[in-house]
Amino acid sequence: MIEANKLTKTFRDRKRGLVRAVDRVSFTCHPGQIFGLLGANGAGKTTTLRMLGTLLEPTLGSATVAGFDVAKRPEDVRRSIGFLSNGTALYGRLTAREMLEYFGRLNGIHGAALQTRVDELVENLEIGEFQKGRCDKLSTGQKQRVSIARSIIHRPPVMIFDEPTTGLDVMTSQTIMRFIEQCRDEGLTVVFSTHIMSEVERLCDEVAIVHHGKIATEGTVSEIKTQTGEDVLENAFLKIVHQLEAEAAQQIHNS
Repeated sequence: MIEANKLTKTFRDRKRGLVRAVDRVSFTCHPGQIFGLLGANGAGKTTTLRMLGTLLEPTLGSATVAGFDVAKRPEDVRRSIGFLSNGTALYGRLTAREMLEYFGRLNGIHGAALQTRVDELVENLEIGEFQKGRCDKLSTGQKQRVSIARSIIHRPPVMIFDEPTTGLDVMTSQTIMRFIEQCRDEGLTVVFSTHIMSEVERLCDEVAIVHHGKIATEGTVSEIKTQTGEDVLENAFLKIVHQLEAEAAQQIHNS
């Protein structure tokens, strides 16, 4: 399970001063559930996920992943998660198979067990035809398949996806979305960020709309549509954001 409790992250910017990138974000994601963070670029989604993945330390608030506190037990958190983004790096000089073997060994898998696990992923993600190709020679879609395999080689109970389909072609995007659905079906805990409405409607059991670092509203897609009186998620999203912007402008005017 993932539980975020008033997660907050501030940065100091030379021009803007103190910037609150994430502001008291709280939510819970259970096993067998996909929890979506929906928001425009710069809304705070990536910063939130990086705190959950222990890549950034929270300024305030707390979070647990698979029962481990992200600040107090970061190594246990890392062992419990797979983290996939559209920019997950691969080592260009390694072949696709060598990449999987390397990360398998980093996660304590060796010998016959490692080869069995790599063979399984090569088959499931259709990596076979390019498994001996160097990563720097692979297409974008092929690299993303290797990144998926790399992220789950240790069978983590929690998956974190940070806009994993951005910039990918339709076929590769479909492969990734099927994989995310498979994670849910296998009982994994999944948190997923995106700004693509169709992905939210297809994948998410619960969704939180994030705007300027805060959760504006949370619920199922149907609940958010009902809340706004809109039949289309995109229209519901825009209505919520426009209302927040109008309220912020009014506060500035009043002050």
